[in-house]
Amino acid sequence: MIQINYRDTRPFYQQIKDNVRHLVVSGALKKDDKLPSVRELAASLAINPNTIQRAYRELENEGYIYTLPGKGTFAAEMDHTNQIRQQELLPQFDKIVSELLYLSMPVNELTNRILSLSGRRIQA
Repeated sequence: MIQINYRDTRPFYQQIKDNVRHLVVSGALKKDDKLPSVRELAASLAINPNTIQRAYRELENEGYIYTLPGKGTFAAEMDHTNQIRQQELLPQFDKIVSELLYLSMPVNELTNRILSLSGRRIQA
């Protein structure tokens, strides 16, 4: 489920965050699914529990998971996490689109590229 790639240049906590974020957004972890405890995950990955705690704390702050004291850590509601992720990605999208427009990419070509991702196209 959650794995660490020791050859990856990203810090372990970031890899854990990216793994959990992907599991939540993809639906592999459903709303209220329980995640491994900090100690369980630290033991299974053979890394410091503080690393897991940092990843979980940041994921909770971002709205991907929530913790119930004495009960555990759980996946948050997908609709909420999708909204959060969209808000995180939109500034990057805006920057890329602005740069492409600055580089004189035709608007209809950009629009077709976006629409092709959803299986639709418009005429030039």
